[in-house]
Amino acid sequence: MAALTSITPNPASSSSVYSNFRTSPLTLSSQIIADCSCLLSVRSGLASRQRLASRNRRCLIIRSAATKPAKSPGTTTVGLAEEDWKVKRELLLEKRVRSVDAKEAFRLQKENNFVILDVRPEAEFKEAHPAGAVNIQIYRLIKEWTAWDIARRAAFAFFGIFSGTEENPEFMQTGVESNFGKDAKIIVACTTGGTMKPSQNLPEGQQSRSLIAAYLLVLNGYKNVFHLEGGLYTWFKEGLPSESEE
Repeated sequence: MAALTSITPNPASSSSVYSNFRTSPLTLSSQIIADCSCLLSVRSGLASRQRLASRNRRCLIIRSAATKPAKSPGTTTVGLAEEDWKVKRELLLEKRVRSVDAKEAFRLQKENNFVILDVRPEAEFKEAHPAGAVNIQIYRLIKEWTAWDIARRAAFAFFGIFSGTEENPEFMQTGVESNFGKDAKIIVACTTGGTMKPSQNLPEGQQSRSLIAAYLLVLNGYKNVFHLEGGLYTWFKEGLPSESEE
């Protein structure tokens, strides 16, 4: 499933990782782990020569945006690193977040004043999006050029990814909350959509950017949250009204 990829620091790493990136060459090694993420270990040359204690190791975890965990309940920021998909899915089902196909989403938009919240990156939104949709990206391109950000870019490049992304810290407060009241009728959409429906191959369904966004919305008190099943791929395939900004 197509998805963005982002890098976050391993929670076990200390803040001194920043100084190590400034002073020592990086040793990179990758490993595929059980949840289909890539674990990229980044250690200073000095640390790798002198000490192998876990407190001296520096790690970056590279995850697909479609499988990256989300913030614990009770918080208002994006912070998607603490809860796994099973926890998010349980809350979505508990809050009765409903999945709708593209035609039903269009009907709700037209007849019931639903707004389509497109959480894809801004560049994708500008290429094409449902008419009247609002774009608030849940992931964004890495913006800063600190030593840490340069190291993250290098880690992405190591895997052939030259447009590395990070969580958008402004998604909820500056994005969603400044555009929508708690009673707003919202259909959250991304490219492929994901699903909460179990199947033989995916007993817990499949996480996606739009489902992560829906989780954050209900976590923050939004009451009328729907999810676009099949994603915007099906919207465009069905020939439903769309527009571009380029």
